[in-house]
Amino acid sequence: MAAPGGGDRGRGVLGRAGERGLEAARAALRWYPQDVWRYVLACQWQRICQEEPFVGRCGEVGDELGSAVVGARLAREVMRLALLLRRRYPPYAKWLGSALARLPGSAELGESLGAAMAARSWREREEGLSAAYGRVAALQNRMALAERLDEGVRAFFDRPFQVIGAERFARALLASVSDPVIRGLPVTGCVDQLSDSTDLLVVPGRARAVTAAALGLTV
Repeated sequence: MAAPGGGDRGRGVLGRAGERGLEAARAALRWYPQDVWRYVLACQWQRICQEEPFVGRCGEVGDELGSAVVGARLAREVMRLALLLRRRYPPYAKWLGSALARLPGSAELGESLGAAMAARSWREREEGLSAAYGRVAALQNRMALAERLDEGVRAFFDRPFQVIGAERFARALLASVSDPVIRGLPVTGCVDQLSDSTDLLVVPGRARAVTAAALGLTV
């Protein structure tokens, strides 16, 4: 027979053990492992690389609406990149601006992105985005996550568009990854880089299946 109060003491011990286990789980999930972090950052730069000249290319043919849509997409990617660089998981879309505003030192980046979003011409939009690119590039250089790279924008080949050359930053980050398995993954990213479908992201089984299929992994 248990001593009087033994049951309560036992529950207390188990409760403390459970709390320690919960804290350990939280600590493990607080942020990505270093190589995974670099990989996710590389994939985020790659997303910028794929569309950064389109603001100007749409504008060049008189499609200011298309340019504005691309500009907004790129602004979102820059915001997510800034959060990832500061070890913050990018939140649900309605909180993205609030999360960026809470980052220390984010005011100037927010001003650059705000100018890009308020622009009425593709050249003004490109100017705001270029300033934003330079700020996140400088942040990555300060954090010494990879080889230091020139933070300035440059011409898109022989076209009259200004880009950061985001692929440079993706390549540098991947080169700094030590795990050969992670370094060899396709540059597609984590599940919320692969898809922003709420119906996919809120169902863990679907999210795992999509990620595994995209990265060639076994669930």
